[in-house]
Amino acid sequence: MSFRRLSLLAAALLLTATVVVTSARAQTAVISDFTLKRADNSALTLSSLNGRKAVVVVFTNPGCAFSRVYQSRLTDLSSAYAGQGVEVLLVAAPIRLMDQPAEGSDVSKIKVKTTGAEPAVLTDDDMKTATLLGVNRTSEAVVLQPVAGGYTIRYRGAIDDNPQMESNVQEAYLKNAIDAVLAGQKAAIANKPASGCIIKKN
Repeated sequence: MSFRRLSLLAAALLLTATVVVTSARAQTAVISDFTLKRADNSALTLSSLNGRKAVVVVFTNPGCAFSRVYQSRLTDLSSAYAGQGVEVLLVAAPIRLMDQPAEGSDVSKIKVKTTGAEPAVLTDDDMKTATLLGVNRTSEAVVLQPVAGGYTIRYRGAIDDNPQMESNVQEAYLKNAIDAVLAGQKAAIANKPASGCIIKKN
């Protein structure tokens, strides 16, 4: 093998190692708190959820097709885990659309239709929480587990492997991660790229 090929291989391995280490650090960082707002403008803080076994945060926008197809799945998931100490938070997020304005591109104009069975939709001023959690797309989920000093991210990524058809889902990444946390184990898959609309951040 030539010196040039060896150099390229070494560079590729170094890049891969850097990505893995960076991801691992992100997964173990402790998040002390963040603040979201309810519809009545009152604050909901992460620290106020003390006692939960896990907190799930999902960013959503009704103008995004991915958010719409996942709405019923998230409602079912919230109901299924409500009695197991898991809090599901839906957060309204403004989105970017290619070269055209979108109704709901401004977070102040987002109106999400919900029923009593669905989690309340919260807002995130200036997308500070999305930035803190490393979320960039709607329907990207984060699973937080309480640890000393706050919470740590145990999973970040796609809800499952089939946005189009729930009946064809083979890998329920979010559900599997929640089950792992409740069982006191690490999620087999801690990161999975999510399909969704790009969140507009300031």
